Amino acid sequence: MSAVLSGSRDFVDCKDPLEPPPGLEGAVVALGNFDGLHRGHVGVVVRAQALAKRLGKPCAVLTFEPHPADYFAGRSVIFRLTPPLAKAALLKKLGVDGMITLTFDAAFAALPAEAFTADILAKRLGVSAVVAGYDFGFGKGRRGDPAFLRSEGARLGFAVEIVERISRDEAGSLDAVSSTATREALERGDVELARRLLGRPYVIEGEVGHGEKRGRLLGFPTANIALDPSNRLRYGVYAVTLEAQGVIHCGAASFGRRPTFDDGPPLLEVFVLDFAGDLYGETVEVAFYGFLRGEEKFDSVEALVAQMHRDVEAARGVLARG
Repeated sequence: MSAVLSGSRDFVDCKDPLEPPPGLEGAVVALGNFDGLHRGHVGVVVRAQALAKRLGKPCAVLTFEPHPADYFAGRSVIFRLTPPLAKAALLKKLGVDGMITLTFDAAFAALPAEAFTADILAKRLGVSAVVAGYDFGFGKGRRGDPAFLRSEGARLGFAVEIVERISRDEAGSLDAVSSTATREALERGDVELARRLLGRPYVIEGEVGHGEKRGRLLGFPTANIALDPSNRLRYGVYAVTLEAQGVIHCGAASFGRRPTFDDGPPLLEVFVLDFAGDLYGETVEVAFYGFLRGEEKFDSVEALVAQMHRDVEAARGVLARG
């Protein structure tokens, strides 16, 4: 099954293909979970793109869902930085031609490394080359490693490029860069550190839904977005931008359970500055630039509204500084 996302070029988003997906025939694939697509991950993807250009082939990322850690735990244990839709959107922006997702289930977990290379990479996907990081492991018990991948590529007829540990990129040292460090930063609300680790602002993508319309009554109508259930971003108020239909707007966003009112399910509520349109049903992208304050329970609606005015001005200041 495959789907094509709209845009200036086709992006193939394909799950569990039984043959090479149309548009990705003979692709060069970057292998990995790539949750977060942080600066280190991008280095691997860029290497795959360069190899694809040299070979005159499309470039794709081959990834897995659910996250293997969630599968083995039997429940959601990983704060997903880039759920599938967000990952696809980021890869498209990087200029990758597509994303192939394989279901990580009991059968896949039991698949020997030899079967992964021969049956999936060579036969089902018909890859011309694969690119993986120096620490990539695959197959039952993670018995497949870069050396094994190289030997299998030589046997099966696809090129293999292993990316050794990247210590620096144009933004500086990568020593502290990891998905774990990024998750920990976001759990503290440190979106500025997360931005440095990712090489871009932390972004969520989602559809704007109907809420209680309480914000409208308070003079702060919001675009309401339910985040992925795994999300553990710190509850609080943030300076953000919201992109809808290709237009970027400044905003102030509250993520949490609204303790002043109902202490309900977690919800991201974005007040879009200087905007009077209707975003219901739109898929939007929210980028986080600064943490303003933690979530609070106010003694009165008046006290909350007064603080919301201060939050808006604080958000304007953060966004003006970039």
